[in-house]
Amino acid sequence: MKLSSNDSCLCGSQKKYKKCCKTFHDKITFPKTALELMKSRYSAFATSNCDYIIFTTHQLNSDFTTDLKSWKEDILNFSKNTKFEELEILDFIDDEIESFVTFKATLFQGKNDISFIEKSRFIKTDGIWKYVDAEFREEGQKWKYYFLQVKQK
Repeated sequence: MKLSSNDSCLCGSQKKYKKCCKTFHDKITFPKTALELMKSRYSAFATSNCDYIIFTTHQLNSDFTTDLKSWKEDILNFSKNTKFEELEILDFIDDEIESFVTFKATLFQGKNDISFIEKSRFIKTDGIWKYVDAEFREEGQKWKYYFLQVKQK
């Protein structure tokens, strides 16, 4: 998806892209929190920004590879075949070195709803937040139970 600097940012911030995730994507600034990183990664996937996704992925992540050509092809294939409808933040557990963001991504591939709920883990490495891994959650009663447990911690 092409995104103009003056378009609304896809992360849901209600800001223009140039005043939001674009500054991260262009490496002018870096996300100060894992929540900012997660939102900027969502908009990077939506705009097929492979370099940013790779840059913000921790080496401990199972998708991490030194085969950048294949990794970029995989990201492009997913991004170009997916419609990114909405990002909804459900929970954010902030810490100085390790943080967690739980969100719902509403996505479609053709007419197929591939939406999911994920609790992502981020680690700050050399002052920069990186995506490490995630747990996927089912919607409905199981998710409500899980969400209540997270809120109680």
